[in-house]
Amino acid sequence: MKKLIICLFAILTVSCSLSDDTETTYIELLPIESATVPEEFVRGETYDILVRFKIPTECHAYKDIYMQTEIGSVMIAIMSTVYSGDFDCPIINTDNTVEKSFTFKPLNQDLYVLKFWLGLNADGEDDYLIFEVPVVD
Repeated sequence: MKKLIICLFAILTVSCSLSDDTETTYIELLPIESATVPEEFVRGETYDILVRFKIPTECHAYKDIYMQTEIGSVMIAIMSTVYSGDFDCPIINTDNTVEKSFTFKPLNQDLYVLKFWLGLNADGEDDYLIFEVPVVD
């Protein structure tokens, strides 16, 4: 029994590091640079919407496409995971444009307003690239 307690104590001591090398992550929205949207939707059909954005640093990683839906409009942005800790996050100087797509299926509305988040403007307010897309039967 003594050997078991000593063994467990040794494992717990080794596995509990007190170093400050902790890495944390948080979610950050990235601005969309451009989007490819059809001129009209046919009700009930599914469409692939293409968005382009840049990854700003080596500490950013694409996570998902964020969509907030209201009646008749959809706000779209890019979610990234940001790794932070006691390390550098160099800016990516090469062409770091990424393309992702998501599916969209218009249902009941006759017009959809797609608002792609461009970031904050000079006044600190949200800025959008807006497409008003009619829905036909």
